[in-house]
Amino acid sequence: MKKILLVDDDRTLRTVLTRYLQNQGYLVQDVSSGMEALISFEQAPPDLVVSDVMMPEMDGLEFCRRLRATPIGQLVPFIFLSGKGELEDRIQGHTIGADDYLTKPFDPRELVAKIEAQLERSRRIHAEMVRLMQQMAASSTAATAIGALGSATCEPLPLTPAEQRVFWEVIQGFTNKQISDRLFISPRTVQTHLSNILSKLELENRSQLVRFAFEHGYRPPTHEEQ
Repeated sequence: MKKILLVDDDRTLRTVLTRYLQNQGYLVQDVSSGMEALISFEQAPPDLVVSDVMMPEMDGLEFCRRLRATPIGQLVPFIFLSGKGELEDRIQGHTIGADDYLTKPFDPRELVAKIEAQLERSRRIHAEMVRLMQQMAASSTAATAIGALGSATCEPLPLTPAEQRVFWEVIQGFTNKQISDRLFISPRTVQTHLSNILSKLELENRSQLVRFAFEHGYRPPTHEEQ
């Protein structure tokens, strides 16, 4: 079940949308401000964010800007809901980092259509990452002897055993939630390990981490190697 983080200071709208989305098969976490949304995101990263623009404490634009500045927040699909529907407003939303923009009032069916489109796009991106990793493993003769720490042709990773396990999961294209389920650890622990990995390898985000694995010949250990 996909999890959606719904951010809006209008309690009535949050209640209506939460019920509607739950009836569509989504798990919904709703909060009333950008500040609450950042805390909720850190504690349990969702699969997609739907956020209002005009809110107290921290508006949706600042929330999106801060989210996109974090490694885990760079790839999560983000949809703005706003009563400000002028062209300049929509351009500003996309410039900051939103994937889509829906003007109030709107039909909930259109929101669901946009949500499904963004989740499908995210799924294709992860599937392509996995395909590239599999292609790399199949074509690289240097990768055949790589175990949990690499092989003679690869430099040992400067990571702890726990970080290595997260490293292999990330480069296969799994989300933090999927890694959490596969490794039986919390999403927050996954994010902590991922942040440490990026820092130690001097990388900025997951995409760079995958490219790093490709370029240096790392591949996930097989079942026999684990």
